[in-house]
Amino acid sequence: MTRPDRWDPADLPDLAGRTIVVTGTTVGGLGHHTSLELARRGARVVLTGRSPERIAETERAILDEVPTATLEAIELDLADLSSVRRAAATAAALGSIDVLVNNAGVMGTPYRRTPDGLELQMATNHFGPFLLTGLLLPQLVASADGRVVSVSSQMHRIARSAPLGDPLVQQGRYRPWPTYGQSKLANLLFAYELDRRLRQADLPVRALAAHPGFASTHLAANGQYGRSSGGIASILDGAIKLVSPNTAAQGAWPTLMAATADLPGATYVGPDGLAEWAGRPQVVTSNKRSYDETAQRRLWEISERTTGITYP
Repeated sequence: MTRPDRWDPADLPDLAGRTIVVTGTTVGGLGHHTSLELARRGARVVLTGRSPERIAETERAILDEVPTATLEAIELDLADLSSVRRAAATAAALGSIDVLVNNAGVMGTPYRRTPDGLELQMATNHFGPFLLTGLLLPQLVASADGRVVSVSSQMHRIARSAPLGDPLVQQGRYRPWPTYGQSKLANLLFAYELDRRLRQADLPVRALAAHPGFASTHLAANGQYGRSSGGIASILDGAIKLVSPNTAAQGAWPTLMAATADLPGATYVGPDGLAEWAGRPQVVTSNKRSYDETAQRRLWEISERTTGITYP
């Protein structure tokens, strides 16, 4: 039985026969370690990423540790809504889906607009996952016990307001880190609103959220320099690893708990250590802004208009 007050990977159940889609599975990142542990427990894990080469690299890394792993691969760029639609069309062949882990994200990127006219961080971290979740919802419902896990961050706490403006128009001077914080707040607003709507629609799917604490991943270097190695990118990546209290593998623990433990919808999972930077995963609370039901509803309506999908 799962111990919500003291969870570790040993609590992962047998996942044979279950299909779990994980976004953002680059080797060394949270998605890679999430996928590895799910595969270790027998799940069919669907790896997604922006390039076939990156996905293949993750496949090899997982198979090196779990030779019997059952893996599927789908190319997906969450910053491009047409790519999200193509990926969802490919995923239709999977049949029912038990868990969708919306893990992929970018952090602190320079200002850039996507092919859809959206700011890159909001597109990748929120609008792409919003569309993907809606497109895969029938398959999650078909599992009869589906689950959607959104990976947020403690950085949601730096957002001074919810991102409720016109997503096609830059509001004032672009600031990478506050924008990242807003995108992570959006993850929580989305998770809580999604769970409420699923319950109101009486659908057998739960929405939860998780955050990794401060984990040593390549996310910051990739966001700043578009790579994790070479020159100043290597320096930043090394500095992150030096000061991070969590390894990437440990950073995946809250996501794994949210994806598999017997928890109600709208649960938020994070580390139990000081300031939730590190430690064993437990149920935690997010900030006051994330529980604002008016903001949750308004962001949902903006997201439907932006992505062209209405659900549940």
